[in-house]
Parts: sequence; C-alpha cells; structure tokens
Amino acid sequence: MPILKSALTLRITALSVVAALAVGCASTPPSLATSNCVIEPVSVYDPAEPLNRRIFAFNRTVDDYLLAPVARGYRHLPGFVQSGVHNFVANFGEPKVFINDVLQGNAKRSVRTVGRFALNSTVGLLGLIDVSGRLNIERHKADFGQTFGVWNLANGPIVELPLLGISNLRDAAGRLLSSVVSPLNSDSDTIATLGTVNTAGGIIDGRAESLPLTNELEKEPDYYLALRDAVAQRRASFVIEGKTGSAGSEQQTCIGGERP
Repeated sequence: MPILKSALTLRITALSVVAALAVGCASTPPSLATSNCVIEPVSVYDPAEPLNRRIFAFNRTVDDYLLAPVARGYRHLPGFVQSGVHNFVANFGEPKVFINDVLQGNAKRSVRTVGRFALNSTVGLLGLIDVSGRLNIERHKADFGQTFGVWNLANGPIVELPLLGISNLRDAAGRLLSSVVSPLNSDSDTIATLGTVNTAGGIIDGRAESLPLTNELEKEPDYYLALRDAVAQRRASFVIEGKTGSAGSEQQTCIGGERP
C-alpha cells in the first residue's frame, strides 16, 4: 500500500506539473490600466464545451440531489455552529495559504498568515474561534491557481471536472497540486483525522456559501454558461488580488472593463 500510495502521489504531481506547463504555453492577454482601476480581460476558451456540458450535467445531478440539500440544511444550523465549521476549515488551510504567499513573494501576507494560524490554532481552539479576526488580523485566501496566475501563466481551456466543477486548466493544475501538498505532518493520525473533518466541512461550508450565487445563476437561460463566466470573472479578480497583494488595495479591480 505505501508503494501504491507513493506511485499515485508521484503520478498526480507529474500531471500537475505537465498541466501547469501546458497552461504556460498559451498566450496571456495583457492587463489594461486606467486611472481608476485595473482592467483584466476575461478570456474564456472552451473548446471541449460539448464534453464539459455532459460532465456538468452529471455534476449538477449530484449537486441537486446531495450537495445542495445538505448545504441548505447546514444553513439552518445555529450560527455559532456554522461559524465554527467555517473558521476551522479556513484555519486548517492556512499553511497552504502561507506557501502560496511565499511563492507569490508577498512577505507581509505570509507573516500575517503565520500569525493567524499560530494564534487561532492555540487560543482559538484549533481555529474554531477566529481570535485573529477579532484582533483585526484579517484573513485572506490564496491557492496554487492564483499563484500560477501571479506568475503570469495563462488560463488555458475550460475544463469541467467530475465532482470538482468548472475551472480553467491553470486552476485545475493548482487543485491537483494542492491535493498532494501536505505542509502539516501527514503521518500523524490526529492530522489525518482533522484532515478528513476539514474535507467534509469544507465541502458543505463551501457549497452553503455559494448557494446565493448559484440560486441566481440557475435562473439564467443557460446555467452552464452563466456559471462558467461567473467563475472566470471571480478567478480573474482573485489573480489581480494576488498581484496587488491586498484585497483592500486602493487600486480597484475591474473585470472586462466593468467594476464588479
């Protein structure tokens, strides 16, 4: 089993690297600057749309009959329960956020991430309580897809992944890489258990968080196109956030020439 696990890990890592390199070979449209904001042209390249739509239909069935109903039930739990789950999931992911802060060359953010993780993991009871947030040490997100974007790797084509949803190839490579990166002690039974709790909690909490958006997008004539374009816009904005180094930057982010 250890040999099989190592081989699988190596294979996934190799696929991530290949995907990232493939994305890098594509051309990236330059950002356009104005006096008020940064305009990031959102390029959506979907050559495999027929296949993507079939996978999307499967994913939507799983979502309609499993994920969305569970997420709606979760939204009816007491607020402190939802906050605890959300805070725990966010805190467990901080080590990977730190790695991406470093890879993006953002020293200020990386120091903040370490401070948040140390404080919330101890005083905040494994992150169930966002003590750092109460001290105005704000949380931010970062992932490998964003890092690849900060490195100016192009989006690549749209891919709909079974159970994982829609993204561009760059972000898909980032997801694969994230799945094999273990900044915490992966040999620890305690960490493994917490990781399982984090995965389950993250899926439910993340789906619940996206319910308002998907409820609106489902009203559109073509849900696939609406969701695909919304994700593309969100990720383009997320990459700009990584490049500016702050979600609260004075430089406003514009998508396709329009402010979000």
